[in-house]
Amino acid sequence: MHIPLLVKLLILLFLAWLDVYAYQATKTLLKQKDRRFAKWVKWVYLAQGIVMFGLSTYLFFVQRGTVSFMFLLSIVFMSYAAKLLAVLFVFLDDIRRVLIWFFQGRKRRYEKRVERGQKMPRSKFLARSAVAVATLPVVTMSFGIVKGAYDYRVRRRRVYLPNLPKAFEGMKVAQLSDIHSGSFFDKTAVQGGIDLLHAEKPDVIFFTGDLVNNQTKEVSDYMDIFSKLKADFGVYSTLGNHDYGDYMQWSSHAAKRNNLEDMIKVHERMGWRLLMNENETLKTGTDQIAVIGVENWGAGRFAKYGQLDKAAMGAEGDVKLLLSHDPSHWDAQVRLQQPDIDLMFAGHTHGMQLGVEIGDWRWSPSKYMYKQWADLYKEGNQYLYVNRGYGFLGFPGRIGILPEITVLELTSRPLA
Repeated sequence: MHIPLLVKLLILLFLAWLDVYAYQATKTLLKQKDRRFAKWVKWVYLAQGIVMFGLSTYLFFVQRGTVSFMFLLSIVFMSYAAKLLAVLFVFLDDIRRVLIWFFQGRKRRYEKRVERGQKMPRSKFLARSAVAVATLPVVTMSFGIVKGAYDYRVRRRRVYLPNLPKAFEGMKVAQLSDIHSGSFFDKTAVQGGIDLLHAEKPDVIFFTGDLVNNQTKEVSDYMDIFSKLKADFGVYSTLGNHDYGDYMQWSSHAAKRNNLEDMIKVHERMGWRLLMNENETLKTGTDQIAVIGVENWGAGRFAKYGQLDKAAMGAEGDVKLLLSHDPSHWDAQVRLQQPDIDLMFAGHTHGMQLGVEIGDWRWSPSKYMYKQWADLYKEGNQYLYVNRGYGFLGFPGRIGILPEITVLELTSRPLA
């Protein structure tokens, strides 16, 4: 995504202002400190400010989606998130100062009470609060990187499909989505997640897009792991918005086209049946269900390569399952144009890699961008399952919304 130069400059100016303003809390705390110590702290703050500002500028001009980019972005984000929280407290203190300026008499009475030891100067209290609160983003995000990035969770659901053929009763469908292999930095952990999936003994495996961040070669080191995915009915996949190379500057249109061709070959070499606006039929005796795969189609600014009518054309089966990367596709086209599609599998949102889940209750900033952003949804007789993602992008970790392996059991028997 191209960011205009003026926008970049405005962002950098804001970050510079944030650094200066947050420094006010530090100055307040240093007033009663040893002069040499205070001077040393000031120089350290100045040095980190220059480094963070330099990294911020650098990140505008390097390739996004690489492991190094994500770690640098996380460092910069943690730094400025901490300063932003600190600024909120400093801003409160500035409001206090303005009010005191208008009410000088109150100020004098307040200062006399302080001199008698009756009360801590509020400005110092707010400064200490600012510094304390500023540590929260650093601690939380660090935990998300160390603990959350590969803390895979198997999420099991049963889905009632009254037309499900008898031969497919109890069929276990495993789903992976949003692998983003260019983000990984722990191959052993990635293998551990695949082992978890195999332990579920699924009948069929679906992958719903975003194998990479920017270019096909990112998956090279992980092909030996993902090619081990096996199931009786096979592995079926589709493409996500990141798989087309749209977020990278290519030397030519031919180079971008070759990247997509390589992506198609990778799916083939791993033994995955890539469905690009087409469908397959799963058969057991005379019973059959259809698996439909559509290319990426997203509402709003996301690429629309999908051709739903073409993908569903000639699909045979009493039950139809759709693989479509972006959940916004469900409301925008699927439910309106293909009411006979029983269950759609999607991903894309990652649950923003940030949120809270307690039992069946969940919250994430993702909910303000997507009506359906995680887990199972139903409208009429149609279902949508949104996988929270296997990998990560941008922030190299997860806080609250953990990486997911989905296992759906299909049944024609009403759920209790």
